[in-house]
Amino acid sequence: MAQVIESCLSSKSTSFNEIPIVDVGPLLDDSDVHSVARQIGRVCENVGFLYIKNHGVPASLVRDVYRLSRKFFDLPFDVKNRLNIVNSGQTLRGYIPMYGENVDPQNTRDFKECFDYGRHEEAVSPFFGPNLMPESIQEFKQVMETYHAAMLGLARKLISAIALSLNLPADYFEKLQKKPITIQRLLHYPPQFGDITLKEIGIGAHTDYGFLTILSQDSNGGLQVQNRDGEWVSAPPVADTFIVNIGDLVQTFTNDRYISTMHRVINTSGVDRYSVPFFIDLDFDAVVDVVPTCISADRPSKYQPYTSGQHKYKRFVDSYTHLQDVVIGG
Repeated sequence: MAQVIESCLSSKSTSFNEIPIVDVGPLLDDSDVHSVARQIGRVCENVGFLYIKNHGVPASLVRDVYRLSRKFFDLPFDVKNRLNIVNSGQTLRGYIPMYGENVDPQNTRDFKECFDYGRHEEAVSPFFGPNLMPESIQEFKQVMETYHAAMLGLARKLISAIALSLNLPADYFEKLQKKPITIQRLLHYPPQFGDITLKEIGIGAHTDYGFLTILSQDSNGGLQVQNRDGEWVSAPPVADTFIVNIGDLVQTFTNDRYISTMHRVINTSGVDRYSVPFFIDLDFDAVVDVVPTCISADRPSKYQPYTSGQHKYKRFVDSYTHLQDVVIGG
């Protein structure tokens, strides 16, 4: 079926080098940490998105995650829906069916389905608790938890580089991330055909709620990033890389020096698109406030302090209708 795409959904056709690629190998092996930190800082200041290569995560593990992700989304709806996120209470994990989350609800319905998990814990508290795993898929739990651990380790190294880029100690944010909120997400975007308008796209325009996102995307494309001029720029897949972007918390910490960049997904590839984003925030009760190196007489703080968990929960309430009558912590 022919596609007719609304003009506001078009993106600039660009080569991937408009979103920089950073070799993080020297960060991971400690051979040139400060050079990588400076590169990441420049990108955070000017783009907010970057590709990273030599990230140390085995390609075989990434392939296994996609293989099992496809198996999960191919399950009958009734089977997936037994793991619906509404059944997880304040833990907020499990299956999110089509239209179950809408990140830009004033403008768009999200044409996607998701599966969220994190570090498994028996005790339930906001954003923490047991995972709802599909028992019928062998290896699923083991592979996904291995991938989550790999992402957490990589994220901590990237966060240390962000701290250094701000002339802070490398471990500056560690005291706020002793038990950080993390979400490992699997995403499935069916292809769209016919008239494609802002009313329904893969995922609506949004910034990420937390500190840092590490995204793996398949070869089908569809991610668009809004540049500083308000133009939408394609972020095509680049083999053996992840895409990293900073979130709302970093924008606050840096007093708007680093910007949490708007992005969206429109799958016009004609085939199913899969992606795997990892989100890391702070501890639930950690206070988010502008860091000392981003305040001066000419640039006073623009923000009042707030807590990481309450900020994230508010953003979730805006996106999930089933949360709008739920009091967190109650």
